[in-house]
Amino acid sequence: MATSGFETRRAWVREAIRRIEADFQRCSDTHLIPLPLPGFAGIELYLKDESSHPTGSLKHRLARSLFLHALCNGWLREGGAVVEASSGSTAISEAYFARLLGLPFVAVMPRGTSPQKVAAIEFQGGRCHLVDDPTTIYAESQRLADELKGHYMDQFTFAERATDWRANNNIAQSIYTQMREEPHPCPTWIVASAGTGGTLATIGRYVHYCRHDTRVCGVDAEHSVFFDHYFTGNQKLTLQRGSRIEGIGRPRVEASFVPGVLDAMIKVPDVWSLAAMYSLSVRLGRRVGGSTGTNLVAALACAQSLKTLGQGGSIVTLLCDDGERYRHSYFNDDWLRDNDLECGVQSEAIDALIDKGEWPADLRRSWRLAGDLSL
Repeated sequence: MATSGFETRRAWVREAIRRIEADFQRCSDTHLIPLPLPGFAGIELYLKDESSHPTGSLKHRLARSLFLHALCNGWLREGGAVVEASSGSTAISEAYFARLLGLPFVAVMPRGTSPQKVAAIEFQGGRCHLVDDPTTIYAESQRLADELKGHYMDQFTFAERATDWRANNNIAQSIYTQMREEPHPCPTWIVASAGTGGTLATIGRYVHYCRHDTRVCGVDAEHSVFFDHYFTGNQKLTLQRGSRIEGIGRPRVEASFVPGVLDAMIKVPDVWSLAAMYSLSVRLGRRVGGSTGTNLVAALACAQSLKTLGQGGSIVTLLCDDGERYRHSYFNDDWLRDNDLECGVQSEAIDALIDKGEWPADLRRSWRLAGDLSL
């Protein structure tokens, strides 16, 4: 009996899902690393190390979810191209999964994207499509997907809905499982920065669904609209430039950012994000990225809130990616000087904050806070 087109398509989708699930089973969970806070007695801080994924970042989880979501919606087909608007970690991770399924992958990105990022995407089997105007990457991604008769993955729209936030081994469930034997097993705060907003949506929804007492703090970068959207509710906010902290911050309000799941939000100046990145890299003995530094500043603010209230507890935040992929930028003195982001003084201040609880006056003056934080 001849096989119908329907049966052929269904068989391909089943095999594609099996490959992704088999890849997941081969991967162990990411580590939860305790970071001592001598200046905050009775408060425990943990870093969920997402750099240990096969593609080296938190975006590995997102890419897996996006591919499963697209497969189960019937949006991917055998041999069909996958297109994404991304110049960084998401593109690297999506290229990995596209290669796993034997699909061509194209990342649409600004022409000024660093050669190191292009090389990382190409290493995973992807192709980079460069555009002169960064504001056109969304429309160009859709146009290219139509031209190739493929699928535009659109991480900024589908990140929050692609992940099963009730369970399914999501990052929130993993955190609570790993915290079971700790002195404060239910985190008082979970802190995460916003790129698409999908991770924050997953964590916040899971906290509400499981009726945990945990509060969720979102973090935004300097050149981004997420904090202002959280503060004002204005969905039409835009900026004419992108974030300097790669992987987080957006010049427009993305559909996957869900402010209602947050109890507080902090906007961290870029120079302090990089200062915290440097301080943490020394303490861990390995480099971390700028978004991890952003998370650390907000986690310390949550620690200060607990200290002010005379409370102990635990705080969990994310180590988003490996700092080695930023050798050309954040860990390059010339790049820091050219971008007015030299941060040696600020890094020393972060060390004093962690070790002695001494808050830098310049940081207090320059950051912005909203929501449930008592500082």
